[in-house]
Amino acid sequence: MGSKQVEEDEGPPPGWQTTPPPPPPQPPPPPSDMAQMVCGSCHRLLSYPRGARHVQCSSCQTVNFVLEAQQVGQVKCAGCAVLLMYPYGAPSVRCSSCRSVTEIGAPNRRPPLSVQQANSLSAQLGQQPPPSNPVH
Repeated sequence: MGSKQVEEDEGPPPGWQTTPPPPPPQPPPPPSDMAQMVCGSCHRLLSYPRGARHVQCSSCQTVNFVLEAQQVGQVKCAGCAVLLMYPYGAPSVRCSSCRSVTEIGAPNRRPPLSVQQANSLSAQLGQQPPPSNPVH
């Protein structure tokens, strides 16, 4: 009679564990004199010198208009709920994902500059902002 061989397959040896794969490398932050935006056509990340008014995508050649943070509003798409950005003053914005048009309602319109300045000054002085008088 031969000896019995017992095959034990209980998994990896004690103390051994799998490690998750490292996260994908993040692009380095742009230098302080550079800024970034997403191409409105092909959605690639573009870097450009701060102060530029237009940026041409090196991939699809689309010329993108650069808006500074204080010139941009945000609204959720009425079709797919993706967050859309639009230049203040625009009556509507078309979603680049689902192509639906979202109207920019009164709550998403930029108040007149005089109201913004008054609110900013009040905040700096620690006071309540003056009530806004909408123009009808």
